[in-house]
Amino acid sequence: MNPSRILPDLQCSLMCDGIRQEASGNLILLGVMDRILSQQYPVQLGQLFIVNRWTAGKGQFTQVVKILAADQTTVLHKSESKMALPDPIATATNVHGVTGITLNQPGPYWVEVLIDDVMKLRYAVPAFLVQAQAPQQGQGKAPPSAG
Repeated sequence: MNPSRILPDLQCSLMCDGIRQEASGNLILLGVMDRILSQQYPVQLGQLFIVNRWTAGKGQFTQVVKILAADQTTVLHKSESKMALPDPIATATNVHGVTGITLNQPGPYWVEVLIDDVMKLRYAVPAFLVQAQAPQQGQGKAPPSAG
């Protein structure tokens, strides 16, 4: 039996600050994020990327990436992309750039990854309120000269 369509597996999904590409075509992920820290809320995030790697599938597919607010229902971002896997040993790496998301409060925010309306992964990205650190004594001054 040789099926014409096999729903792929999600090998990984990572949120990061930036992406570069080597001459070989390999991606370099910068600032892989497991949490968001801010000294105040609401906070607007400048730019982030969600990188998804698919494998073990065959056919044409539609991937959907959503970012949900802490209430788990409000959609802050949604993007769709088409992809194709010619055979089960092929891979597809999809990069979604996200700009201008506002987080209104600390708490868990959620990333959902779907393929053809089937949820493959849902993970939390917690946002924390952090206090500004006071400068330490002597910070910003030149060290005393030895003489």
